[in-house]
Amino acid sequence: MPSLPPIRPEDEARAHQARGQGAFDAPAADEPDLSLFEYALRLGDDSLILGQRLGEWTGHAPSVEVDLSLANMALDLVGQATHFLGYAGKIEGRGRDGDKLAFHRDVLDFRNCLLVEQPNGDFAQTMARQFLFSTWQKMLFDRLTASADEFIASVAAKAVKEVTYHQELSAEWVIRLGDGTEESRRRMQDGLEWNWRFVPELFEMDELASEAASRGVGADVSAFRPDYERIVADVVAEATLDLPPQQRAVVGGRRGHHSEHLGHLLCAMQFLPRTYPDATW
Repeated sequence: MPSLPPIRPEDEARAHQARGQGAFDAPAADEPDLSLFEYALRLGDDSLILGQRLGEWTGHAPSVEVDLSLANMALDLVGQATHFLGYAGKIEGRGRDGDKLAFHRDVLDFRNCLLVEQPNGDFAQTMARQFLFSTWQKMLFDRLTASADEFIASVAAKAVKEVTYHQELSAEWVIRLGDGTEESRRRMQDGLEWNWRFVPELFEMDELASEAASRGVGADVSAFRPDYERIVADVVAEATLDLPPQQRAVVGGRRGHHSEHLGHLLCAMQFLPRTYPDATW
């Protein structure tokens, strides 16, 4: 049986010269900061996918006023995505801008949380999803305004004002529908229960999120989970609804493990740019 080759002095010298590098160690001057790239993708993909979902309501909302509200929220989110994905492309340094990252990645390359890709369902389910996500996103952006990354901090400072409106509007609808008719109450309760299993992923601190927080670039989302749960509980109580029972957490979106719903969403969102990749307008 052949044995391993002996370790030569030149092999040892080469090993000593190798640079150990962890997830968030400062990259060499000619290397992109891929961890920062991944973190920016997460921020951008969350906003992009939820913006696309809300855009599906255009022309189909319960009233003209609601139609405009949902469209405006969608535009806010797509604007945030444009900033974060454009920044991610700049960090990566491979010539991909925000449009390329939005329209020319496959489903496994997206890093959004599972909550935002869930189908709209009825209006109550949409508002339940929006409330659960916007409450979290507002608290995240509040903290990202102090990010060590100046660009992320500047985008968060503007976006937190938009997301505050999203959170307040969706909370009002949760209360209005929950404390409304028997039918509206049932639908809002069902909407909360549908989306509830995806909430734990919002507070998942994997290696990348933990390193981003320790570096000062990101925020420790687990630290504000008690405040989040208190705000959600207060709104649900005012809506005369019941907090859904604890369910098995569904996670994986941050690692590219998505539900079938994202693939269908991307088919519609990416069709035109992929069909005519050289088109300009």
